[in-house]
Amino acid sequence: MNMHLRTLTIRLALSQYGDALIYGMNEREDLVPGLQLKQRLFAWHEASFYGTELTVQPAGEGVELVILPAEQVIPFFAEQKLLAHIEWNWEGDAAHLTELAPLLAICLENKQYIPDITAYRAGKLQWTWDEGAIAQVAVENDTAKGALEALNGGSEFSRGLRAAFSAAASQRYYSTEAEAGDLRSDFPLLFDRSGALAAGMDTAAWLIAIGWKADTAPFRPALQLLEPEGDESPWRLQLILQDKRDESALVPIRLADDGEPHGLWPTAWSAHVHERAAGWLERLRGSLPPERFAAGGDVLAEPLSDAIAWRFLTAESQRLLEAGWQVLLPAWWEAASRKKPRLRAKISSGEDKRSGGESLFGLDSIINFDWRISIGDVDLTEAEFAELVARGERLVRFKGKWVSLDPALLAQIQRAMAGMDKSQGLSFQDVLQLHLLQASEEADAEATEEQLQEDAARLRLEVELNEHLISLIGQLGQRSQWPKPPVPAGLQAELRTYQHEGYAWLTFLRQFGLGACLADDMGLGKTVQLIAYLLHIKENTNPSSSRRQTDPPGWPALIICPTSVLGNWQKELQRFAPSLNVMLHYGSRRLDAGFFYGAASQADVVLTSYATAALDQELLKEFTWAAICLDEAQNIKNAQTKQSVAVRSFPALHRIALTGTPIENRLSELWSIYDFITPGYLGSAKAFNDRFSNAIEKERDEKRTADLQNLVKPFMLRRKKKDPNIQLDLPDKNEMKTYVHLTAEQAALYDQTVNGLLERMQKLEGIERKGAILGALTGLKQLCDHPMLVTKEALPETDSDNKLDTSLLINRSSKLERLLDMVKELRAEDERCLIFTQYVGMGKMLQAVLQQELGEPVLYLNGSTSKQARDRMIERFQTPAPSADEGSRHPDAPPSDQPNVFILSLKAGGVGLNLTAANHVFHFDRWWNPAVENQATDRAYRMGQTRDVQVHKFIALGTLEEKIDEMLESKQQLSDNVISSSEGWITELSTEALKDLFTLRRGLTE
Repeated sequence: MNMHLRTLTIRLALSQYGDALIYGMNEREDLVPGLQLKQRLFAWHEASFYGTELTVQPAGEGVELVILPAEQVIPFFAEQKLLAHIEWNWEGDAAHLTELAPLLAICLENKQYIPDITAYRAGKLQWTWDEGAIAQVAVENDTAKGALEALNGGSEFSRGLRAAFSAAASQRYYSTEAEAGDLRSDFPLLFDRSGALAAGMDTAAWLIAIGWKADTAPFRPALQLLEPEGDESPWRLQLILQDKRDESALVPIRLADDGEPHGLWPTAWSAHVHERAAGWLERLRGSLPPERFAAGGDVLAEPLSDAIAWRFLTAESQRLLEAGWQVLLPAWWEAASRKKPRLRAKISSGEDKRSGGESLFGLDSIINFDWRISIGDVDLTEAEFAELVARGERLVRFKGKWVSLDPALLAQIQRAMAGMDKSQGLSFQDVLQLHLLQASEEADAEATEEQLQEDAARLRLEVELNEHLISLIGQLGQRSQWPKPPVPAGLQAELRTYQHEGYAWLTFLRQFGLGACLADDMGLGKTVQLIAYLLHIKENTNPSSSRRQTDPPGWPALIICPTSVLGNWQKELQRFAPSLNVMLHYGSRRLDAGFFYGAASQADVVLTSYATAALDQELLKEFTWAAICLDEAQNIKNAQTKQSVAVRSFPALHRIALTGTPIENRLSELWSIYDFITPGYLGSAKAFNDRFSNAIEKERDEKRTADLQNLVKPFMLRRKKKDPNIQLDLPDKNEMKTYVHLTAEQAALYDQTVNGLLERMQKLEGIERKGAILGALTGLKQLCDHPMLVTKEALPETDSDNKLDTSLLINRSSKLERLLDMVKELRAEDERCLIFTQYVGMGKMLQAVLQQELGEPVLYLNGSTSKQARDRMIERFQTPAPSADEGSRHPDAPPSDQPNVFILSLKAGGVGLNLTAANHVFHFDRWWNPAVENQATDRAYRMGQTRDVQVHKFIALGTLEEKIDEMLESKQQLSDNVISSSEGWITELSTEALKDLFTLRRGLTE
């Protein structure tokens, strides 16, 4: 075939979607291959990349079609940029298209297009040309009559051309999200897929109704529902004309069944009224059922019964609005339809008349009430409500007001009233929940229309408080109203303002038997606040407050904490409250039932661990404790564990949970803590999950979130270090000691090392003696960290998923267990930390465990780290952390590459580094030169640090770590200069002194 075509004849068809299906023939009337055709026809067509992007499709009998997309059809055939050396012939629809496309392109250029009412009725959005505009353009361009007939006919070509025009308009004006968004915003009615608005309308009326074209009439038609004038009068519907300049001016109009209008309106309106009346009647017949119409001179003269008026108010008026009508309803209806029906319990009692004793009130206290029902603006007593229900009507005039009675809502109210036995009263827990959720409803002033409709169909149950309960519940939510008891005389500490506030809050809740969750940030002194509270109990104990006759007067408080912080509690209680008699119930030497009760009755505080509480559940639940206090209460986050079940079973006058992280991963953890402090308050675990967890965690339901916040707020006090009022009270650098026990394994190895050293000391002298002592010192310090440092065991292998079984490492070291808990807590607050250790093996273990447990990268720098790697680590760590919103990610989200934990060798990383991204510093093992420790701390606490720095020093109880720390603190046995110079002074001690220094005090180990 000759590739040098001189003549090309083009034929085409338009698909129903507007695509052009093109084929061609040469001068011999041979079919031209599709590839050759698109190369010639579209040689100058930039939009299709000169034809390269166009598809060729076989059509049978040797025909190959070139497919030109719909949005390119009008622009291409209007422009007709073609190869000049070829003679082009256009036949059939191709000829019509070459003549019509330039006209349609002019309409597009001038924005002379309109939405297509036919497509709208089918639930689609398409565009078509403005008939008047295209006719004018055709006249100006002397368009052939045949082409115009092809344009306006009902042929397949005409339908395809309209689709191509619509695609071109969409591509040109609405192809971006911003343009499409503006269209939706400017013409929202265009996107009503029901098509109801077009019912009974012609194109002109519809374009006005959707706002595409301006309405030149000085009025707008509307339908008005008229209330009965008397008790026996019917409801009526009338057509009115509302003056656009004065919307209060309403002119009634009657339509005859032939569409003729009757009435008195301004003369200037007459032409518009007569022009549009027939269209109004057609629209009304398309929007209302046939039985609404009467014959004769007023088609809306048919009277309406109460039942029909109800149907019009609730359903037909909405359909009319969707069809573009203005609808005027009685003024009271909007309030009646929007206001939720409310069932209100009016409290008639609640003030406890008893005097004396500590706990006079509680969540289970019974309160009397009477029912009140509010429907719309009408308040009903229980008897009045029963009377209205008995009438069986949907619209009732009561006390001069119309009341709408939805049968479904009436049934809800009746079921709710039947489900609550008024003779049994309400518990204070019920009253509190109702009041707090009611406050949440009232605060939600910006509810969406969808929410309002949903709420309108839901029964609103409320509570009306008496003065006593208003005062009490008001105090729960207002810190300024909490009574401020004096600081206990036995407290050996000065409480900061916010700590005194926390202590006051605990004592206030105790007065009413209401549980408490003290959830301050780590480092704000939850411990000292609780100790002040315990002293308050001791100094204000009333023997008559025992709940059961078997309980001894002054029964002690019970503190339950992780094993790793038992020693810390002992130290803090001794330090801040030496007058408290503290009994430790822990370890193999703990008292059994035969001796426990006698010893415990003489104590003010019994201290035990979660594991021991689970083991001795039957023993500890025999009496009512003055208070049960859970430290690190997240340990009961799994409500099904043995220790969670155990602590819930212990009776107490008051329950307190201390935690810096009330929620670590799931809302179920919050439920578990609250089910301990206020049993039953948040319902069962399943009910809580159905009501809150699913809605908040999966759907991010803001209403449910607000409800839950309102419910938990009275029983949780949470302050953060970044709070302005707290910040003023905190020092720039806060140093704290964290005491831990040795595990049984560590204690056995410790004894073995000390005994071996003391035996050798009998035979060694001089430098050998010093070497042996320093070697034993290193071994003992490593034992305090982890036994694997001494036994020289390798880290466990990872499994096939590259996961490490960290429990094998954590269970063998209380230090590691405690560090992990503290690091998890600070990471939950998006804070960052440095961890210093002297031992490479410990550093590697810490990196492996923390990286696995946190699910994020952990850096480790030691003496073998190259300068380049060291610099990269510092740069990565100093990179600004994500913002609070970015940092608080869903637990299932992939981990960030941002390192937030940096482990450093004390010697390699203790000097010369700027690591101000961290605001927590951990000294995992102690260096006996305080200056060296301070230098390490100053990696974070230095110029450029904008936050308070928390310094945590770990000490193993009963070991040489504790003894030397006591020497450093008391300065009684050695001068500061000797102690701070090196560890060499230890080698100069006598064998007896070494024995005293090194020997393990067994009472402080597991």
